[in-house]
Amino acid sequence: MQRLYDFLRRHPTWVDTFWAVVLFGLSGLSVVNLEGVPGHHGSVGAGMAVSAVLCAVVALRRRYPEPMLLVALVTGLAQLVLDVETTIADFAMLVITYTVATVGARWSSRLALAVSLCAAAAAQIRWPEEQISFARQVAVAVFQTVPFALAWVLGDSMRTRRAYFAQLEERAARLEKEREAQAKVAVAAERARIARELHDVVAHNVSVMVVQADGAAYVMDAAPDQARKALETISSTGRQALAEMRRLLGVLRTGEHQETGEYVPQPDVEQIDDLVEQCRGSGLPVDFKVEGTPRPLPSGVELTAYRIVQEALTNTRKHGGPDAGASVRLVYFDDGLGLLVEDDGKGAPHELYEEGGADGRGHGLIGMRERVGMVGGTLDAGPRPGGGFRISALLPLKPAH
Repeated sequence: MQRLYDFLRRHPTWVDTFWAVVLFGLSGLSVVNLEGVPGHHGSVGAGMAVSAVLCAVVALRRRYPEPMLLVALVTGLAQLVLDVETTIADFAMLVITYTVATVGARWSSRLALAVSLCAAAAAQIRWPEEQISFARQVAVAVFQTVPFALAWVLGDSMRTRRAYFAQLEERAARLEKEREAQAKVAVAAERARIARELHDVVAHNVSVMVVQADGAAYVMDAAPDQARKALETISSTGRQALAEMRRLLGVLRTGEHQETGEYVPQPDVEQIDDLVEQCRGSGLPVDFKVEGTPRPLPSGVELTAYRIVQEALTNTRKHGGPDAGASVRLVYFDDGLGLLVEDDGKGAPHELYEEGGADGRGHGLIGMRERVGMVGGTLDAGPRPGGGFRISALLPLKPAH
């Protein structure tokens, strides 16, 4: 039954044609049986011709609604002119009225309504019944008009319902596209964040490893113990870099975090002390102080603070020169966290930092500004008077609106 139902839905004209044939058969029988009956109007040939045209209107109503309405109106006028009394085939008038009210153009719907309200009255005037009073004739005309009005109202309601569902489908499709666009934006933002994380991890740790490797090569023969210590620092730094890179790359693998159910913790403010010790071990003197009362901060603020210090110390090691030193200050305010990172090296032009370093391939201060902007903070960076470079940041506890 379901296959039959689907077939009929795919071929509506075949269904209409079937009912048109049934209607034509019934109408033909009524026309033939009324031949010779006293008071009957019209010939059998004219009646059959009118019935055939009206049944064709039923068969083609959904394919050509507006033309079929006009054909039905012309056929109705022909009935009045040729004195062909109404038959069962005139049921097509109801059908075409419903059809154009549902799927036809607005002008055809209004035209069908106007003609439907006048059709019964015109039939009563053309073929009046002499045995009943005028009042009863008016009542009969009104009664015969009701089905036409109901057919039009039902069709117009169906049109409104279809338009409503079409609007809902369009809105659902639009929301789906917007959801997909938002998902793509979120993915792009996440990948950009991971790219910044990778830059910070690689730039800092590889810089430490390069400095230690150069130092180990320099003292390999003269001070084997120092060379061994430098190699140990390279090993531990490399392991740390690999661990952080595995964590970041693991986020990129779809569904990996869903299987494990957990992430490796991201760096926070407490790990800045370890970062400073690592820099000291690589030969960069760093003065580190904390002012105010330490307290838990939002994870985004803590990660941003760590990465800013990491990037600043990495730039000092790259551009500060062999005798450069640095200082790091963390200041806990009531409404945020202050950062001040300074070095006393020879420094580098502000534009060089903006381009991402000496090779011009990293993020540099651009990455810092993006991180600070994401938490609603402010960043001030530039050369110090007399040499060196200063980076100052204020990270609020609540993002700016």
